[in-house]
Amino acid sequence: MTKKLTIVSIIPLLIFVAIFLSSGLYFDNFYSLPAPIIALFAVVIALLIYKAPMNEKIALFFKGAGDSNVLQMCVIALLAGAFASVAKASGSIDSIVNMGMYYISPQYFPVGIFVIASFLSFATGTSVGTIMTLSPIVFNLATESHSNTALIGASLLSGAMFGDNLSLISDTTIAATQSLGCKMNEKMKANGKIALPMALLSMVILILIGNPEAQNFTHSEAYNNFNVVLILPYIAVVIISLFGINVFVSLFLGILFAGVTGMAYGKYGFLDFTQHTYKGFMDMADIFFLYFIIGGLALLVEHFGGIQYLMNLIAKRIKGASSALLGMGFLVTVADVCVANNTVAILIVSKISKRISEEFKIPLRNAASVLDIFSCYAQGLIPYGAQVIGLYQFAHTMDYGELVMYSIYLHLLLIGTLVYIKLNTQKPSKTNL
Repeated sequence: MTKKLTIVSIIPLLIFVAIFLSSGLYFDNFYSLPAPIIALFAVVIALLIYKAPMNEKIALFFKGAGDSNVLQMCVIALLAGAFASVAKASGSIDSIVNMGMYYISPQYFPVGIFVIASFLSFATGTSVGTIMTLSPIVFNLATESHSNTALIGASLLSGAMFGDNLSLISDTTIAATQSLGCKMNEKMKANGKIALPMALLSMVILILIGNPEAQNFTHSEAYNNFNVVLILPYIAVVIISLFGINVFVSLFLGILFAGVTGMAYGKYGFLDFTQHTYKGFMDMADIFFLYFIIGGLALLVEHFGGIQYLMNLIAKRIKGASSALLGMGFLVTVADVCVANNTVAILIVSKISKRISEEFKIPLRNAASVLDIFSCYAQGLIPYGAQVIGLYQFAHTMDYGELVMYSIYLHLLLIGTLVYIKLNTQKPSKTNL
């Protein structure tokens, strides 16, 4: 006799979301209470409420935490952090920023900032890092040229989310691909068929909009300090990955390339190189622990019927591949609105999304792309997300309504995804996003 599933099976997951959301609202900071600690508390709740011997439940937790996909996510995160740390220390980020800012005229600030932010976020894999790196420069230029700060901020936000969604070393890409079990380069190619055309269309629209409120000003000579060679490690990682080389290999080679480049230009010595590498590891400690604990929690929830319970809730509304993908998009959007963290949102719904993909024979690269796109769209626009909060640290009077309105790329990305899902799931032979 099949055991009847109840809401009890997903209580640990609901507790995780509730604590993350309520603590963020209470402390006015969604990162004040560390996500791994919240996840660990949810695991404790799971161990207490699920009916089974304690040893069995603990064994299940470690089986999930030690799953090969989870461990791969952990190691990839460490390598991605090391690469970003070493490359930053070598001066790569400064070169990218200064080169772009030196050649852009005020009239083309919106499109120029979008392009620079897109490249930087794609290269580093972090939207928050991109925003925090560029905001002091971008909003200073906006003030000097009397530009619309909402337009400038939206251009920066859009470019930052471009890389967050598409980058090979973004934690959302790592989470989506590894939790669903598809290759990064396949997800990137599928995702790129939507993201790249929408990015190009956004550039055209930003050029047409221009920067009508801007006034001419003299560029600071400080922006003339850049070295094109220092940008090569980022380009190398992208090219190596596009050829389908294992992501561990591409990131490891990127770390070595960035390290050798930095030492060759006298930015640091060998011992400093190792310290920067280790610092990169430590910078990813939060996400490492989160992957590990969520992996164990997910298996507990799945084993005791939580995933099947959620499947049953949405099964009646899924009629085929198209509605299945839209269902995944809806789930991850709701999760992101609740937890204000797109990586966490993807991890929360990854198990059920994989089950849906298998049942409706949806290529995993398509499912990974949908999860990443919908989560990034929500994350980019919620006012309490780290990205928007980061912008407001440097532009206190920016109008939020205008910021949303001018986030053209994000809206086009969502529209393009919806259209592509509709058109490409009607024909089974053409299910690639």
